[in-house]
Amino acid sequence: MQLGLVGLGKMGFNMRERLRAAGHDVVGYDRNPAVSDTESLADLVAKLDAPRVVWVMVPAGDPTRQTVAQLGDVLAEGDLVIDGGNSRFTDDKGNAELLGAKGVGYLDCGVSGGVWGKDNGYGLMVGGAADDVERAMPIFDSLRPEGPREEGFAHAGAVGAGHFAKMVHNGIEYGLMQAYAEGYELLVAAEAVTDVPAVLKAWTRGTVVRSWLLDLLVKALDEDPGLAELTGYVEDSGEGRWTVEEAINHSVPAPVISAALFARFASRQDDSPAMKAVSALRNQFGGHAVHKAGPTSGSGEVK
Repeated sequence: MQLGLVGLGKMGFNMRERLRAAGHDVVGYDRNPAVSDTESLADLVAKLDAPRVVWVMVPAGDPTRQTVAQLGDVLAEGDLVIDGGNSRFTDDKGNAELLGAKGVGYLDCGVSGGVWGKDNGYGLMVGGAADDVERAMPIFDSLRPEGPREEGFAHAGAVGAGHFAKMVHNGIEYGLMQAYAEGYELLVAAEAVTDVPAVLKAWTRGTVVRSWLLDLLVKALDEDPGLAELTGYVEDSGEGRWTVEEAINHSVPAPVISAALFARFASRQDDSPAMKAVSALRNQFGGHAVHKAGPTSGSGEVK
């Protein structure tokens, strides 16, 4: 197939390479001229034969919404847009309606695989009309991992379903990463365990907790024993928050995912106001010792 690809960052660039290796004709556009094949979105569309398929791989939110709107101005009836970024599923209905008014189809595609997807393939979750999904299937088949289609690809439902599925996927990812992280810290804290990396590596085969995430933690420790080159500050990219919000909206208990999200918030606090309040309360009602702030706001002295 021929495909226009908008956004050639870490994911988009590797996707272009994987698709080209599979024999597809990919025309890419990026604001960075060093990686772009075209000078503008209009130039990209001009280089594609009608009916066109354009895959959008730019940051979620306004960048994606603006890109979809701009494509709506230059595409024609019968063309198809696929949003493969991490957009919130609530954006998809508006994007589909905007393009649909001009006769342009729309699919939302949740993509998982990160920087490893170029070689290993990407897990794909798609929302939209069945005819549009079938039309783009050669692209999906080339991007997904080798093996049965159903083990790396799902037509999750109507427009919005693909990004909803990816949102939940990433919420689960938050919980899994937090569990591994807490287990790692407990192993490090235990005097009895003298080789933590060896324990984690032993878990990667035959155990019920083996996973690709565990493999990546072992790899990280091989490259940086003790993780000395990192800080504990952890961002959240949005999907964890959205997952928790949707759990509330649907009255679905999600304590693990919620706790993992809040743990990321805690990682950004040098000196937690909440924990200061807890310390003050323990001192007030029970006379428990507190750590007075020192001149550098460190642990200070115990009073």
